[in-house]
Amino acid sequence: MAAMAWCAPGRSLAPPPWRSQQLENRPPARFHHVRAAAGRNFDDQQPMDAEPNCDSDERLRSGPFSFVTDNASSRGSLQMPNEPWQDGNVGVMMSQIKDKGRDFGSFMDVGEFSWFVRETGSKSAKKGTIVFLHGAPSQSYSYRNVMAQMADAGYRCIAPDWLGFGLSQAPQPVFRFSYTEEAYHEELNKVLAQVEVESPFILVTQGFLVGSFGLTWALKNTERVSKLVILNTPLTPSAPLPGLFNQLRLPFLGEFISQDAMMAEKFIEKGSAYVLKVEKADVYRLPYLGSSGPGFALLEAARKVSFPSLMSTISAGFKSWSKPTLVAWGQEDKYLPKTQAMEFEKLNPDVIRTVLMEGAGHMPQEDWPEKVVEALAAFL
Repeated sequence: MAAMAWCAPGRSLAPPPWRSQQLENRPPARFHHVRAAAGRNFDDQQPMDAEPNCDSDERLRSGPFSFVTDNASSRGSLQMPNEPWQDGNVGVMMSQIKDKGRDFGSFMDVGEFSWFVRETGSKSAKKGTIVFLHGAPSQSYSYRNVMAQMADAGYRCIAPDWLGFGLSQAPQPVFRFSYTEEAYHEELNKVLAQVEVESPFILVTQGFLVGSFGLTWALKNTERVSKLVILNTPLTPSAPLPGLFNQLRLPFLGEFISQDAMMAEKFIEKGSAYVLKVEKADVYRLPYLGSSGPGFALLEAARKVSFPSLMSTISAGFKSWSKPTLVAWGQEDKYLPKTQAMEFEKLNPDVIRTVLMEGAGHMPQEDWPEKVVEALAAFL
């Protein structure tokens, strides 16, 4: 069963070829909470208050399924079809975007599952290996720019899509994969062995749920980590939980929400000061358009985890952590306040230090990769 992609009557999900050009030619709009440094290139983002490229914006906002189009890139992707037969045809959109977002990546069979893993740099890189782990409901695509620049700086970079996310396989819950913290740790170990990551390596993790699983994996495998970098991840029991994860835990509503094909892009934009361009939003939308599997995988993982217990494990475990740790925090995060970073540093100030990145939101690697690279270079 393909994931649901709601569309207003008489409109299609297929973005016309002229959309990106029109966005680039749009007069500049105001940015909220951001100071643009001289020479900063905003090609990958659009201001949150930029008007969506849709003549009937108010009509798209109304109706029983208006929650599907409550963010700018989702509204902008709903366009009149080029041909009448395309109207409402998700298959047309899939054919146009199915090959997007595969930068530096390839599929590999690891055990009984298929993973999508991105890699830059050389196995013989003298500065070592960096493993990047994404959060939910994102994917390793978010690290593409950081990986390219860190490879140029002399590192080997590895970034897998967690099972159930991005382009990796989404095994059937319960019968094939349990979507628990322990199961994810076990499969991550297999991937690291398959791609021949030598220990110790540098670990970078970001985001909710599976991003937090990256931190608990580090606590269980201290000897395998040389340095740790944390980007905007819930770190203490006081961390607020975004509404998406609360909704996913509710019976019936969770099943419905999990099949919103635009869920990932909306989550990213609501945590940021920027709007994704349509060609970027397409990549985050793709897994949920192509199959119901990723949505049900996220649903299963969100219902299996105890978020309060997970946060308690992380905050307690890092009190005795001994490896150099950098918390590089996007200050414009709409989900997690910067006090999370400050509280976490106080747990173990001898090894943990914090850098605040102005202008970056919940996913700084997507919002402002240059600042992430700058923080990594200074720390490493």
